[in-house]
Amino acid sequence: MSKPTPFPLIELSGPPRRRGEVHGEAARARIELSIRHYAEQVGKLGFGRDRIEATCEALLPALEQWAPDLVEEMRGIAAGADRSLAEIVLLNARTEVLQIAERETGRRDSEPDGCTGAVILPEASAGGQVIHGQNWDWKAICAETSVVLHVTREDGPDYLTFTEAGGLARSGMNAAGISITANYLECDRDYRGIGIPLPLIRRRALEARHFADALRVVAVTPKSGSNNMMLGYSGGEAINLECAPDEAFALYPENGIFVHANHWLSHPALTKLRETGLESVPDSLYRDRRVRRHLEPRIGQLTSDDLKTALFDDFASPYAVCRPPLEKDNGNLSATVAMVIMEPARGVMEIAPLPAMNREFTQYRLTPEALAAAAE
Repeated sequence: MSKPTPFPLIELSGPPRRRGEVHGEAARARIELSIRHYAEQVGKLGFGRDRIEATCEALLPALEQWAPDLVEEMRGIAAGADRSLAEIVLLNARTEVLQIAERETGRRDSEPDGCTGAVILPEASAGGQVIHGQNWDWKAICAETSVVLHVTREDGPDYLTFTEAGGLARSGMNAAGISITANYLECDRDYRGIGIPLPLIRRRALEARHFADALRVVAVTPKSGSNNMMLGYSGGEAINLECAPDEAFALYPENGIFVHANHWLSHPALTKLRETGLESVPDSLYRDRRVRRHLEPRIGQLTSDDLKTALFDDFASPYAVCRPPLEKDNGNLSATVAMVIMEPARGVMEIAPLPAMNREFTQYRLTPEALAAAAE
């Protein structure tokens, strides 16, 4: 593969429809590539275009009821990119659509979003600030289909989010000091019903003015499948929520750090549900340990460079914390697509695409004015 290029920054403002139109137009080529990729993947499961469109349209009534403004923004993205609304729903609900297709056809072609995330609290850091980061493991092609959105708002704090083009959010932080990353989890309760797609939940968390509001939306919103979401707050806290579709289990940092990969850690959770994801991600059992092993000796002196070093760990490569592009048996090319490092108090996000091949970070910033306004 050629050397990856930085993820493009798209500046958005105004009402939902207008934000969507600018997003769709600016990211048109990346959106087209992403739609084509996921349509082909779902097509391998026996879902043609008509069936994909019908599945996506069936999700819309619940989304309209839960977040009509976000559906309006997706309409704007569709208009700006000259695509259908159903295709933009596919990008925001691709996990749900892939799982629906697998269950209806009895075939399996998907693989989990891997991910290893970590948060460092002020008492463990050299500068007395929260540092929050993640490696996102997924399809290598997403290095060509992802973007960074910088959203200026009049109705809440500005935010930055790294996301697949056409998506509403993935990892990110806002001017109120709230940060969020998410990791794949799986259990025996998954996909018994249809809940709110994960990008919409993360987006609502990034819109929150207060840490408690972000926690609420992650903890109580019904989901189709399990997911781990780690929330940080520049005021000096972090809470990890292991989410089953209908219940959330909280985990907290110890000695000022917390690390999570892709298996359940909560003891209450493991007494109530059955872990089903380790067949796909057995490496999760050592990835979180590897990151902690890097961080623990420097507790009290940790910097963003220390977190980068931990997330660059290549033990047991290619099934490592930092994964090089690897072709799977089904033909999918997976990798650590991006390393994302955030310092919410400073409003700084750094991202390296395909970090196993590339150690150059691009910096994205919230404005000092936005940080000051959110603090008032």
